[in-house]
Amino acid sequence: MPPENEHTLIEASRAGDSAAVEELVRSYQGRVYGFAMRMCRNAEDAKDILQETFLGMIRSIREFRGESKFTTWLYRIASNACLKKRRRGVFEPEPEQELSLDDLMPRAGPDGRKPEIADWSEDAERALLRGELSQQMEAAIDRLPPEVKIVLVLRDVEGFSAEETAEMLKLSVPAVKSRLHRARVFVRRELSGYFQDQRKS
Repeated sequence: MPPENEHTLIEASRAGDSAAVEELVRSYQGRVYGFAMRMCRNAEDAKDILQETFLGMIRSIREFRGESKFTTWLYRIASNACLKKRRRGVFEPEPEQELSLDDLMPRAGPDGRKPEIADWSEDAERALLRGELSQQMEAAIDRLPPEVKIVLVLRDVEGFSAEETAEMLKLSVPAVKSRLHRARVFVRRELSGYFQDQRKS
């Protein structure tokens, strides 16, 4: 949506124009639903998050002052809805799959050196053609703790900057960068294990 059109819709929505509110919802519901699906992997839960997000938008639109981008403000509402559902036990992983932040980083061996992560770029193209890489990556991302997963999704999938992500999640920029690094290392390590198994088979 062109910025000038978005600004017009936002101002009209703040003034109580229901048609403008409906247009904002139509413009962003696809993106928000996709984000919710990536976070919870369940259509019904994603629909609940979508509804909570836009109800929150409607309730709070008059408070929006344009101090941040509208998408940043909207995704903050969506992110809060996702994390609240997670805290209530929705789309919770099995206990044995739960990971802590420390679990995400490779552990050093007896010599104090951390294991190297194999270069699987040549195998990646072949696996992607079979659709396996996408499945393995999604499985690895789903094992991340929610407070880490949401950073990875916002930064690497939705394309928000570290500053925007920090604003959405009420974190410092260094905290966002740290969580993103841990998430990327974990996912790459998981995929490396997958490709090593493929080479053996």
